[in-house]
Formats: sequence, C-alpha cells, structure tokens
Amino acid sequence: MKAIVNIFLKEGVLDPQGKAVHHALSTMGFSDVSNVRMGKQIVLDLNSSDEAKARAEVEKMCETLLANTVIENYTFELVK
Repeated sequence: MKAIVNIFLKEGVLDPQGKAVHHALSTMGFSDVSNVRMGKQIVLDLNSSDEAKARAEVEKMCETLLANTVIENYTFELVK
C-alpha cells in the first residue's frame, strides 16, 4: 500500500517560491495564471495491509514530522 501525502502552506502564509514561479510564468507569457502556491508531495510505501491502521499511522507521521502544522496543511490518500 502507498500513502500519497500532499503538504501545502496555509492561506495567509507568505509563499516566496509561489511568487517566484508566478513571476516567471508571467514573464514567459502565461498571463492567465492569477496566483501560484507551491507545496510538496511525499510518497510512502507501507507494509501494512490494514487500511485503518495505515491511515492512523500516516496521520501521526504528518502531525509529528512531515508537516509543520503551524503553517502547513496536508492531505493524504492511501492507494493499494
């Protein structure tokens, strides 16, 4: 089973990477883009076959290590 974790900055938190990409896209002529927010994706290979246990473990991983929950939100999905 795999866990795909997406982590992104909360609304209101400055995103200098997103601003830089937005500026670069505008410079390249992509003027229809109004805003860019950058994030990260982490893919975990899990040995667990128990979906409830895997979900609880990934939640704990996100809360304790993978995401800085003060400034970041996260979502994840389990894929068999």
